[in-house]
Amino acid sequence: MMKQLQKYSAPILLLAVFETIAVTLWLTKDNIFYLFNFSYIGISLALGVFLFIRQYKHARRIVQLLVGLYMLIYLGIISRENMQIEGFWYYLFTGVFEAATIHYAVAKIFGPLLFGRGWCGYACWTAMVLDFLPYKVPARPRKKIGWIRYITFAVSLAFVAALFLAKVGHIERIMFWAFIIGNILYYAVGIALAVAFKDNRAFCKYICPITVFLKPMSYFAMLRIQCDKEKCINCGKCKRVCPMDVDVTDNSRRRENGTECILCMECVKNCPRKAL
Repeated sequence: MMKQLQKYSAPILLLAVFETIAVTLWLTKDNIFYLFNFSYIGISLALGVFLFIRQYKHARRIVQLLVGLYMLIYLGIISRENMQIEGFWYYLFTGVFEAATIHYAVAKIFGPLLFGRGWCGYACWTAMVLDFLPYKVPARPRKKIGWIRYITFAVSLAFVAALFLAKVGHIERIMFWAFIIGNILYYAVGIALAVAFKDNRAFCKYICPITVFLKPMSYFAMLRIQCDKEKCINCGKCKRVCPMDVDVTDNSRRRENGTECILCMECVKNCPRKAL
């Protein structure tokens, strides 16, 4: 019994963390939605980790669909919440600590201190679609155009700021349509880049504005892929299968593309010596 608990300690701990967040927000905000929201996400993530431990090859994809579709369809389209970065700016400017602001605080600002870029690997509804494309392993070296993400970040902020400065009416309706149109553009650009660069994650590497929040905090992430140097034979397979070009054989925080790791576990699954 004790060995079983130790084996599944990761999903149990993950579920406990999200249940703590769920109950805390439910009680402090007096809104049962937060209990449902974070419980659902926690259960989905814990299920994915459980399936991974059971060596089910589609574990991560199941979590992506469970969380990604929930956020895109239920929160975004049905509940009309802009969960993109524009929604975060909107709620921030209105001084409301609800919806997108809480989501960003938990998943993309403070959360990465614990689980790094795990959001990108298990919950992003953009990557959820892009990962269905056939270019799972980058066919070409990483390009030095990551600066584009900062332009996308600035444009999103400028767009929302302009609406408030111009005192435009019906901003909530504009935010909803910004979510719909923005997602269509993200998918179109993401698919085009994936085909052009033969890389499913090209959008994540060069365009996505969310990474401006994720990268600094991910540097200090507690949950990281570590390499057992005694077992490693330097075959290079982990680097070849990594969709984000991370050198996971280097255990330092300064390793190549270290803040890009999405915890997809492809390196772990493909290591012939179980060194990761």
